[in-house]
Amino acid sequence: MLRKYLVFSLVLTFVAISCSDEVAGPVLNIGASPEFTAPSANASYILKEADVAKSFATFSWTAADYGFQAGVNYTLEMALTAEKFKEPIVLGSVNALSLTPTIGKINSVIIAKGRPGGEPVSIEFRIAATVNPDVPTIYSKSLVVNVTPYEAVIDYPKLQVPGSYQGWNPADQNTVIFSAKSDGKFEGFVFMKGNTEFKYTVGPSWDLNYGDDGADGSLDKGGANITAAKEGIYKLNVNINSLKHERLLTSWGLIGSATPNGWDSDQDLIYDAASNTLKITLNLKVGDIKFRANDDWGLNLGDDGANRSLEYGGANIAVSAEGRYTVELFLNKAVYSYKLTKI
Repeated sequence: MLRKYLVFSLVLTFVAISCSDEVAGPVLNIGASPEFTAPSANASYILKEADVAKSFATFSWTAADYGFQAGVNYTLEMALTAEKFKEPIVLGSVNALSLTPTIGKINSVIIAKGRPGGEPVSIEFRIAATVNPDVPTIYSKSLVVNVTPYEAVIDYPKLQVPGSYQGWNPADQNTVIFSAKSDGKFEGFVFMKGNTEFKYTVGPSWDLNYGDDGADGSLDKGGANITAAKEGIYKLNVNINSLKHERLLTSWGLIGSATPNGWDSDQDLIYDAASNTLKITLNLKVGDIKFRANDDWGLNLGDDGANRSLEYGGANIAVSAEGRYTVELFLNKAVYSYKLTKI
């Protein structure tokens, strides 16, 4: 009897130990983040269009230490230093410890963020190390360098907006909206006359066109014309993946402590058909300005990073000298921008 009891006890002990070992598994003990070993921090680069396919630099880094053996995926991210990685751009992902982006890739990212060619800009890179969705991403310290890009025109994906306001011409490149992230989501601002009807076409022909049967916000191939009753600048949004669309009539103004009425009311911008832009000439004080639509803060544009490109809800734009200015708002490109000219 005693022998049976001892055998039973040993079996229970073995089962308990086995279960304990099975539950414990590997222990997450992050020992080290990846760190850049090349290129050198604060290096300066002057980019040339003739070298578009050449290597910008080989980025190499040390391995991340998760406390256990794991297949690590490394992603090289890039951003303007002023953005502090608010919206980083992925340059590539590898299961290795180095990656070499091209000059053309680096240049296109800088230009797409609204920085002009020929002017130096501070940019930074970081490494994001991942093993699986249940384990936190490990980031390296950022690597800052200075880059002077060359001027280049980025060919963003476009969606044509032909209609009665422009002669039903799908080849008109002045009436298009853009997918700034090339993700099938298009946005843009288009001036339309009153009682306009329009459609969307994929490419400069009628081969693939979308309308809205039932005016329910859903796009249909070859569907009914979409209507815009009042004249003005329409904010158009199209998700070609889900075939949903929205339109909003907007009127734009300038507001801020630098304007005559301060933050209390807008100074109305006037649409200039010749340049397809919004303009105003007025006296400004030292202070801040922003752009907003429909006398409301629900749709406003500011400048994160002071790089002359505009972002929704972005930072105030500083006016550093008192004087008379012409202020221009450019909503006819994939990246919205502005210009202040003292006269």
